[in-house]
Amino acid sequence: MQVSDRTVRLVGRSAWLGAWVGVVLAPIHALSRFATADGRQDLESAVVRTWAEPAADRLRPLLDWANPDTVYVTYGKLWLLLFLAATACAFLVRRERDPRGFERIAWRITLTGLAVATASVMGDYFTPWLDQSFLLLGIPGVLISLLGSLLLGIALLRRGFRPRMTGWLLALWLPLFMALSSVIAMGAAALPMLFAWGLAGQAMATAGRLESTVPEPALVEQISR
Repeated sequence: MQVSDRTVRLVGRSAWLGAWVGVVLAPIHALSRFATADGRQDLESAVVRTWAEPAADRLRPLLDWANPDTVYVTYGKLWLLLFLAATACAFLVRRERDPRGFERIAWRITLTGLAVATASVMGDYFTPWLDQSFLLLGIPGVLISLLGSLLLGIALLRRGFRPRMTGWLLALWLPLFMALSSVIAMGAAALPMLFAWGLAGQAMATAGRLESTVPEPALVEQISR
């Protein structure tokens, strides 16, 4: 089925906007978690307390408009829109490419992980089974996404994918995930992934389609003649 340029622009711009919304949402959602019974233990980290305590004082109106659990779940629901936008963009980028070998396998792993992770966000914040959803879907989804993104990032960089930063963010998502989740929260750890696909989406929205690969050697030779 052919995807219209209008759909390409809509999906691409949604992914790009979603990445920036995530920058704002991540610390607010983390602060709302720290106020819950399960999240207070995160404040035992001196690094987390350094930014979280003054930030919570300044952002109090955004955190105390309901009981802590309600605030945390409500903000958590917004992640679903961001994950849907990024995942849709990833599927659309895949559709625009002609993957081969290693890249083809990397795409399968990555898209599976993103789909499972998105389903986990739905289960976490839209059902009463938050813990069960995170255990059965969240953890596998994150692990599969991290592995797939590492492989896909390497494959895209090797094949000259543009924008290059998409490949780099995917390839480096694992260490970035560990750093952001330890300093802020797991939601913030999704930001490299959101920006990876947001940047690709912005490129698609601007061009209408994606310039996906460096020309093949045979084609370069023909042109040079």
